[in-house]
Amino acid sequence: MKAEFVLTVAESKRLIAKGVAALGVIQDRLEEGVVVLTSGSTNAYIYEELTGKTIDKRAYISGRTIPAKRQVAWEVTRMPDMVWVNGEPRPDLDRFSVLEVMEEGDIYIKGANALNYAAGVAGITIGHPTGGTIGGALGAIISKKIRLLIPVGLEKEVPLDLHEISAIIAEPDESLGKVYSLWPVHGGVFTEIEALRVLFDVEALPTAAGGLAGAEGSLRMMIRGDTEAVGQAMALIHSIQGEAAIG
Repeated sequence: MKAEFVLTVAESKRLIAKGVAALGVIQDRLEEGVVVLTSGSTNAYIYEELTGKTIDKRAYISGRTIPAKRQVAWEVTRMPDMVWVNGEPRPDLDRFSVLEVMEEGDIYIKGANALNYAAGVAGITIGHPTGGTIGGALGAIISKKIRLLIPVGLEKEVPLDLHEISAIIAEPDESLGKVYSLWPVHGGVFTEIEALRVLFDVEALPTAAGGLAGAEGSLRMMIRGDTEAVGQAMALIHSIQGEAAIG
């Protein structure tokens, strides 16, 4: 059976969050091990799905991309990183200090700003002089064999090779205004496609993108699979459609 639907960016984030929360490796490490959820817009939704609490998602965001000529004043107190050790929240640990106690197979969740889906490569925009979150964590992630999970919506797919773009950005040259660096990373890329597979064992195929009247950046998808599974998937899709955008 086939079915088709449209997801706004916010709806995609909610779907991805539900998929991440249902992952077997996440549930296993929440029971025994360490899970780190760094700040980010998609991760704010994951926070809600893993804790069962509704939060002001603006408070769980660090950097953000907004329209160039829109003034946004968010008077919110930033929330601390969420870290679980053997299922218990550890407010004494953050995204950096927890790396000392993490072991092979533990999970570090970090969002992204760009995506080459077919290559399994995500890109992270870097504005901090020492590389921000990924700069401070990647060494330990690699050396300790920590799982890097990258929840990212397909709206962030870009048409050029992220490694090539990163190299071009790094070339010495004059710049007009700020030009952010881009850090290509490899990890467990987790999009709407993976979320639907984990939740319902259906195949998801992006068929179009974009729209109007709030559907800018949206994704049109077709799913196919067992009749019951497709029906269950569509029931969930209908339940998350209408998700409010952050801000």
